[in-house]
Amino acid sequence: MISQKAKYALRALIALARADEGCPVQISDIARSQVIPKKFLEQILLELKRDGLVASRRGKQGGYLLRRSSSDISFGEVLRLIDGPVAPLPCLSKTAYKRCEDCDGETGCEIRHVFARVADATRNILFNTTIADAISGTDVAELLTA
Repeated sequence: MISQKAKYALRALIALARADEGCPVQISDIARSQVIPKKFLEQILLELKRDGLVASRRGKQGGYLLRRSSSDISFGEVLRLIDGPVAPLPCLSKTAYKRCEDCDGETGCEIRHVFARVADATRNILFNTTIADAISGTDVAELLTA
């Protein structure tokens, strides 16, 4: 299950992607349109800025905008950034691998084998679905067969 913070991050990125390109959007406008607590959104946008997904502009016409194209930002990237590893078991993590403490061996672990297929399918969808895809309503099945 993804965190509320990750959902808010995705919603904020979608709102920024829907805005006119190069036009900054104020935090209060994103918070209002996406029903996100403003203070929490400020923290999320600072994290997304630190990691290079968004940029900010100061001043009267200031606000936040995407730093990269919405077609270059995947759901998987955002989830990994906000929530950490995208794996159902620590022994399946690509970025934070850790052997399960109660496991005799990964090659013979039936549970790991099943969840490895789940993790692969999940990663395939998340890392091949972009913010632009979400906005356009592209069917995930189309992405996977293309």
